[in-house]
Amino acid sequence: MNENSQPKAPAISSWIHEATIQLVGVGIGSAKLDAEIILGHTLRKSRTFLHAHSDELLTPRQLEIAEARLRLRLDRTPIAYIIGHKEFYGRLFRVTPATLIPRPESETMIELLKELLPKNETFFKAHSRLIDVGTGSGCLGITAKLELPWLDVTLSDTSRHALKVAKANADYLEADVSLLQSDLLADYPFSPNIILANLPYVDTSWERSPETAYEPDQALFAAEEGLHFVYKLITQASLRMQPHGFLLLEADPRQHPALIAHAKIHEFDLCKTRGFIVALQKD
Repeated sequence: MNENSQPKAPAISSWIHEATIQLVGVGIGSAKLDAEIILGHTLRKSRTFLHAHSDELLTPRQLEIAEARLRLRLDRTPIAYIIGHKEFYGRLFRVTPATLIPRPESETMIELLKELLPKNETFFKAHSRLIDVGTGSGCLGITAKLELPWLDVTLSDTSRHALKVAKANADYLEADVSLLQSDLLADYPFSPNIILANLPYVDTSWERSPETAYEPDQALFAAEEGLHFVYKLITQASLRMQPHGFLLLEADPRQHPALIAHAKIHEFDLCKTRGFIVALQKD
């Protein structure tokens, strides 16, 4: 068969249509969006470009790459791992299988932080140390630094691989933060004023999406009905935090009553809950 007799690669619209059908077939609710993201990433073009050039033919090489990425998604590999990044609070963060993928619900932690901090210079000077415990991609601590530049921010994690990703994100986003390998607060040398933490809180008995099978177990699962690390951090924070400091935690809403009760025993008062986020203040 000569080159001219080989079948042509499909047009952009045709590929998206066929990919969407396949993704729907394996139960992916965001099928068309995922197909467009995969092809846009392959072509290094926006989804707007895909819509405006829907009749443009793919090259054989473009088709090969797009099909390989589609196969990963059909196996339920998260789209963020396929394209290598995820948007969080309006910024792109690099992610790898060494890190949890940032969730939209975690953005609420940044909103609550900005609401809780008094807006005066005296407070800034006296309450500036923030540590993002279990930082993963660094999305919480880096965002806090970029939104509130006066903060002295440390990103901590037990995983060296996660810290490499967090450092890459901090460098890319030009966030002046420190990095620390530590088991929760164990190796943090200061008394923090603010702690942000999205720690593992999933109980292994819970139903969950197939995509979570690709995320690191150590970033997802915990004993004591999912609250082992949250309880441990609350206990450490009660001994280490400055008075009137803020502790913001993410957990499933069904865990909030137990979490709040444990925090009360350790001299933390509830400020507010919103969505998945619990905001506490040290007595």
